[in-house]
Amino acid sequence: MNVVDSSAWLAYFADEPSAKNFHAPIQNIDELIVPVVTVYEVFKVVLRETSENEALQVVAAMQKGTVVNLTTKLAINASKLSLMHKLPMADSLILATAKEHDAAIWTQDIDFKNIPGVNYFPKTK
Repeated sequence: MNVVDSSAWLAYFADEPSAKNFHAPIQNIDELIVPVVTVYEVFKVVLRETSENEALQVVAAMQKGTVVNLTTKLAINASKLSLMHKLPMADSLILATAKEHDAAIWTQDIDFKNIPGVNYFPKTK
């Protein structure tokens, strides 16, 4: 199972040089877990930078995977992970979702760099 972080989704949709690192997990929709917080983050950025129509198309593509909603259990686990790894709220929710589904995280967000189970790729310019 795979969880793709918001930074990786944005690189993928913008066809940035680093996008190649995320093609396989994004295109393997049977193994793709999508935390609802990534839908929020990606929609917000695409809406801000392009249009609502484009943002809705991006969300439609993300929904080809299994979208995981926020639950009380997930929130509690994310809080613990946030304190343990000094992560911001969204990142801790993504990590908790990945752990709940025994999934690897794919990202270019440096906050995840040294966390086990994370495939971290530095942003390329």
